[in-house]
Amino acid sequence: MRTALCDKLGIERPIIQAPMGGASCPELAAAVSNAGGLGMLALWSVDLDGLRRQIRETKALTQRPFGVNLNLAFDQQERLTACFEEGVSIISLFWGDPAPLVGRIHEAGALVLHSTPDATDARQAVEAGVDIIVAQGWEAGGHVRGQMTSLSLIPSVVDAVAPTPVVAAGGIADGRGLAAVLALGASGAWIGTRFLAAKEAAIHPRYRELLLEATGTDTVYTRLFDGSWPNAPHRVLRNSTVRTWEAAGCPASGSRPGEGEVLATSPLRGELERYRSVTPGADATGDIEALSLWAGQGVGLVKRVQGAAEIVHEIMDEARSVLQACGTLAAS
Repeated sequence: MRTALCDKLGIERPIIQAPMGGASCPELAAAVSNAGGLGMLALWSVDLDGLRRQIRETKALTQRPFGVNLNLAFDQQERLTACFEEGVSIISLFWGDPAPLVGRIHEAGALVLHSTPDATDARQAVEAGVDIIVAQGWEAGGHVRGQMTSLSLIPSVVDAVAPTPVVAAGGIADGRGLAAVLALGASGAWIGTRFLAAKEAAIHPRYRELLLEATGTDTVYTRLFDGSWPNAPHRVLRNSTVRTWEAAGCPASGSRPGEGEVLATSPLRGELERYRSVTPGADATGDIEALSLWAGQGVGLVKRVQGAAEIVHEIMDEARSVLQACGTLAAS
């Protein structure tokens, strides 16, 4: 099942593992890439030594393409230079104007993906030279810029930027979702929440348990977890921190229940305060349930822990079955 996206990126299957902040790691990215998809590293907040280390570790685990995600809400010039020095050939940009960086990326011989919330933003990105558009629907987990659901967003973006490949993001967790977005004109799927349940994902076991227990109605779109990244809307599981804040009348930052309280600690990330924007890693100890638990509305379709490669293969097999069934119906 090759698409224009596969040809552009040099991959076999039209599945991209969403960067997923602190949940991404070399083991996860390499496993997805080795299965024929595109693994991604979220390196926008790590120091340069950590960035280089993760890229090198990923290269040691896979000979196939993988990408690095950089968040344009923060200065990424030095990290971008380090990516080029380490031979990264695929850069994903998010949350800002990609135009100032596109020329540098192309000069380095790399491709640019950019996440967009609507057709206007997508068209401007393509005019700036972006190679692949990621159309992120409101259903997505983690940080979400847009207000449109994927069903309406994807065809509008496809129409606006054709023939540039479009990757659909938001609410896609199985082969039915992949088949659906291909039918809408997308060239592939950007999948996050399903890969949080991968064995390789760098998250705390309690976080993974809560994901498996959740349904799509257990997520909330909010700006609550704003520590280190203010005024950035996001989707998380509704947990004790969310419920306590809602019960208090949803007060503004500075007046929220338990503000500044340390809920957990992590050798890698230090003290994890209530309302901090952080992914609970496997090394954290404390009240994991009360931290920011990123998840999209597709979480109810995530039923078990699997290896990342198994997830890729299962999604592809299901998508083929769905598309074949649709073809049979169309022919009848």
